[in-house]
Amino acid sequence: MSAAIRLTMAQALVRYLSALRTEDGQALFGGAFAIFGHGNVAGLGEALYQYRDSFPTYRAHNEQAMAHAAIAYAKAHMRRRMMAVTSSIGPGATNLLTAAALAHVNRLPVLLLPGDVFVSRAPDPVLQQLEDAIDGSVSVNDAFKPLSRYFDRIVYPEQLLTALPRAIAALTDPAACGPVTLSLPQDVQTMAYDYPADFFAPRIVRFRAVPPVESELEEAALLLKKAKQPLILAGGGVLYGKASATLQAFAERHGIPVAETQAGKSALPWDHPLQLGAIGVTGSPAANSLAAEADVVLAIGTRLQDFTTGSNSLFAQAQLLSLNVNAFDALKRRGLGLQADATLGLQGLSRLLSTWNSAGHWLDRAQQAGKAWRETVNSITGQRAVAGLPYDGEVIGAVQRSSKDSTRRDIVVCAAGTLPAELHKLWRTETPGGYHMEYGYSCMGYEIAGGLGVKMAKPASEVIVMVGDGSYLMMNSEIATSVMLDKKLIIVVLDNRGYGCINRLQQACGNAAFNNMLPDSAPRIDFALHAQSLGALSEHVGNIAELEQAMLRGRAASRTYLICINTDDTRTTAEGGCWWEVAVPEVSTQAGVQAARARYETDRLKQRN
Repeated sequence: MSAAIRLTMAQALVRYLSALRTEDGQALFGGAFAIFGHGNVAGLGEALYQYRDSFPTYRAHNEQAMAHAAIAYAKAHMRRRMMAVTSSIGPGATNLLTAAALAHVNRLPVLLLPGDVFVSRAPDPVLQQLEDAIDGSVSVNDAFKPLSRYFDRIVYPEQLLTALPRAIAALTDPAACGPVTLSLPQDVQTMAYDYPADFFAPRIVRFRAVPPVESELEEAALLLKKAKQPLILAGGGVLYGKASATLQAFAERHGIPVAETQAGKSALPWDHPLQLGAIGVTGSPAANSLAAEADVVLAIGTRLQDFTTGSNSLFAQAQLLSLNVNAFDALKRRGLGLQADATLGLQGLSRLLSTWNSAGHWLDRAQQAGKAWRETVNSITGQRAVAGLPYDGEVIGAVQRSSKDSTRRDIVVCAAGTLPAELHKLWRTETPGGYHMEYGYSCMGYEIAGGLGVKMAKPASEVIVMVGDGSYLMMNSEIATSVMLDKKLIIVVLDNRGYGCINRLQQACGNAAFNNMLPDSAPRIDFALHAQSLGALSEHVGNIAELEQAMLRGRAASRTYLICINTDDTRTTAEGGCWWEVAVPEVSTQAGVQAARARYETDRLKQRN
């Protein structure tokens, strides 16, 4: 019979997590972000202090932001390492809900440990407790259930013996990866139990690569062999499956051009001859023009969201072959599904395709289109003398010109607004993971917190957060955390005085500009001064030339450096893009809306049913 160790539930939880290792010997968990309150400080707080040497604790300033940082940490590690996040009950817990949804949408692992009310109910109702007159078992943490891949409420200390292995299985599952929530009642956190000693023995967590089924491979290979104009659509699964090298070898051997989703960007070097660039609503003209004529689209590791597919209109004429580790995604749009790890799936396909190659006019056209687009990118981002306010594309160029090896060392982080479109088209990187975009949930406020998580995961890289003024105002407190933790970021704030992206969308739908841009009477916000108040170095620049010089100072700085530049809210990159369905009112007194509705009805005819 195994020896026993008497520990509180909280102590046992932390000790178990700290014993987990990846196959290369690293700790599976980089530690925990924590904001303490009465619901977690006495129990889990004591345990984190006790094991602080083997399981670091990082203090943050906002619960949602610290969870974003933890999610970004996992994304930067291609889901092979992760972090825990703990909050108190009440608003501390519900502040985590947005981050839970973000992680669920993006298939990213994070362990959420919110405090909960007393299981004993002796002091009910406690401070911050939600009372339900119909169901006495309900707490605010029940809101995590639809947002979690696995949810459990630990009401007895011994339940950890089953709950923790299940949690780790969900966090490391290649198909069902996502957030796990273990709700921790504050009294149960402090209860002791005699746990088996072998429960805490160091153990290796192995990440499974799902092999393809031979019959599915044969069917997929047969479809590809019939293709005259095939196109590869690289999604985030290529990166998470560490399949970038395999993708490049597959594309080269079989002569298939590659386009990238937001999550898949950086899967193939930006200057590779078969690289067409971004696809979809934020896509390049090279990728979108070939997608509109492809007869077979091999979609690898992508959710096929509307920005990728042009709301199911962009490659509606093509037969879809989905290579995806997740059966749910592999079966989308009635395509032929090949459920497998990206690396193993591509290797199996290549074996069956043998010497088949799409060489000919299609391949020549793809290479010419890709080359022409790269020349256009260089032209857009190479602008130094700009009349009036610069726009995002010109700012991106200045940021990249400030480093001779930016395509290798720099990691750009962004999430929402106009910048995702411009960065998807224009950011250049040779390194898988050099482009870190949260665009599954497009969560304003992710950017700076996400940048912190990326820097914690990749301390040798220069992490550049590009963020609009709207997102900055929504969440910026982790600037102070980055200074406190000595995790230097370069933050470039593009100030267009409001929500410029949505303002343009509003008008494109025929409406008048309303409630998106700041009025002239609103004060001019000094973002540089604000960042200084949080401990960062900062400056405001007046033009592109000044931005380039400021970037050099930012790169040389020893701590977080913020640069703000005013930008044009009306200009965007004209090249590329495709239709995106945004419903326009069927009845309106505005002529502009009526005209937009007519266009909308026509555009919907392009959609694949």
